Amino acid sequence: MEKHILLAHGNGGILTSQLIENCFFPYFQDPLLTQLNDQAIIELDGYRIAFTTDSFVVDPLFFPGGDIGRLAVCGTVNDLAVGGATPLYLSIGFIIEENFTIEELKKIASSISTAAEEARIRIVTADTKVVEKGACDKVFINTSGIGIVKKGIDFSGHNAREGDKILLSGDIGDHGIAILSSREDIGFETSIKSDCAPLNLLVNDLLPHAHYIHSMRDLTRGGLATILNEIAIQSNRSITIYEDHIPLKEEVRGMCELLGLDPLYLANEGKLVAFVHSGSAEEILSLMKKNPLGKNARIIGEVVREPSKKVTMETQVGGSRLIEMLVGEELPRIC
Repeated sequence: MEKHILLAHGNGGILTSQLIENCFFPYFQDPLLTQLNDQAIIELDGYRIAFTTDSFVVDPLFFPGGDIGRLAVCGTVNDLAVGGATPLYLSIGFIIEENFTIEELKKIASSISTAAEEARIRIVTADTKVVEKGACDKVFINTSGIGIVKKGIDFSGHNAREGDKILLSGDIGDHGIAILSSREDIGFETSIKSDCAPLNLLVNDLLPHAHYIHSMRDLTRGGLATILNEIAIQSNRSITIYEDHIPLKEEVRGMCELLGLDPLYLANEGKLVAFVHSGSAEEILSLMKKNPLGKNARIIGEVVREPSKKVTMETQVGGSRLIEMLVGEELPRIC
């Protein structure tokens, strides 16, 4: 265990897991929290309520395809949606650095309003704090979201089963490349835009078939590789994916090769994976493809018998590669 916090503690990978296990779990032991899902599903007076919280520190604040305001709404909505919830209410908290421009703040607020309308969620409470110049970087946003989950829906990561097919809703890596392209110290141009979008608009189409869906997660920090590892650990299963089945734009692939990045670990903000009963996978895939957010969906792998809690990828050249959780920090402040 490191003695001081590193940037890599925030990447969603191995160091994040160690931070949670060593610093938080000894003190926070509620059974709902220790499930390590993206949301807590709370039983309250006959209702199943999904509750989630998140914070956003993305740099830069404005990027191709979005900004910190849109990201804050979509990120929180998505954490509710992949729990099978219908998002209803959202809180927004701002920590603003002294001397930040009113014009930029209005632009972020407008983006939040537009994204909330698109996601069909109401902003019902908010808070603002201002700190001295240098005490934070421009603007940080904290959100919490509440939704309702219908009876019988359970998309927890613990529920992945042997034989499940793994569905990915579209191309990976777009958000990570969009953020990189807009950072002044990187200096390259690309047409790639962030995939930042409210996934409840896609999940709603799948809910009538929820009994065939065992687990669901959105791909954020740590990318596809980290999410698959988390579900393998939660469910005590192993996972095999197939490299030639993973949708990836050629421009993203080229940028990753140029910069020495692995697209499997790049963050996304509008993609999900679903673990689906094998006999219904094609039907669920067809439903995904009918929605604009799932038009490039693919079946990319399956849950296998080996009890090793590992993720492996069958490569295009016929080999097998172990896919581990992210160790270092590929790209800080991605969300």
